[in-house]
Amino acid sequence: MHRKIFTSPSGAEIAFTQLGLGTAAIGNLYRARSEAETDAAFEAAWAAGIRYFDTAPLYGLGLAETRLNRFLRGKPREAYVLSTKVGRLLEPCAPGERTGLDRFFGTPSRREIFDYSYDGVMRSIAFSLERLGLDRIDILYVHDIDLSNHGSVEKRDAYIDQLMAGGYRALSELRDQKVIKAFGAGINDWETCEVLARRGDFDLFLLAGQYSLLRQESLKTFLPLCEARGIGIVLGGVFNSGILATGAVEGAMFDYYPAPPAILDRVRRIEAVVKRHGLKLADVALRFPMEHPAVACVMTGGATGQEVEQAVASLELAIPGALWRDLVAEGLVAAEARFR
Repeated sequence: MHRKIFTSPSGAEIAFTQLGLGTAAIGNLYRARSEAETDAAFEAAWAAGIRYFDTAPLYGLGLAETRLNRFLRGKPREAYVLSTKVGRLLEPCAPGERTGLDRFFGTPSRREIFDYSYDGVMRSIAFSLERLGLDRIDILYVHDIDLSNHGSVEKRDAYIDQLMAGGYRALSELRDQKVIKAFGAGINDWETCEVLARRGDFDLFLLAGQYSLLRQESLKTFLPLCEARGIGIVLGGVFNSGILATGAVEGAMFDYYPAPPAILDRVRRIEAVVKRHGLKLADVALRFPMEHPAVACVMTGGATGQEVEQAVASLELAIPGALWRDLVAEGLVAAEARFR
């Protein structure tokens, strides 16, 4: 698989593969998965050439990190790129009080505590290094310091202030000490990424669901800012929770909720253009964000070997420039969209 060497604003070189593997589903998001099932997903990713793996303490409340530990053990450390996240500490609790009762299944009994302070960041990475069985991480993201997780601009901004007053110093020290190569934030809205980019020197942002065939608002100010400053973008959620993979079928999900009529209609129109070019919606949805020059890598969240193999197969397809032009001409993709 093709690798793209990203040089961060701080000077670190990171060899991203075109696709990375996210591990939320491997941490039993939405349903419990066996060790055999998740091992098959890891093995399929490795066999296909994927060498970037992203995880977080939240994913399975530590389970995803420990599963990665088992898979990566014995593999040369320079052979892969690994990122995890800070901002949540996990504390033991009664089973009925754990975080994510309706999202994660078969996990340890742990409860999240948001903490973006200096001590919180240092404690979080120490726990992650232990779960992963490693002594260094390539990229450390500040996790979920956004509106969708904190509910109001005031509360979000209070946590950003906490980060910039303490956690940011911890991140800088960890980078200086070579415990990490680069740091950034993993967030669900581009507006918060832009706030952070204007307040500090971040290397990368992992942005979920905010630059896709259905969402291009980030083209207005955020992506141009990243391109101008050399900030890398790793994109997750390129199917917007499912509808860009399944199409506008009954029960299709958009951003974790049933898709509204306007979104269903837009997806039908996009899919009609895609079919005229003899392609499948899911393949085009995966490839679209790769076209922007600020994008260093696109994440796939496959939790089975088959899902990983399907994502990898889409990389081999030729996407004609006429397809992108048709989507723009019909008003289905923003005119500002960038194509290599």
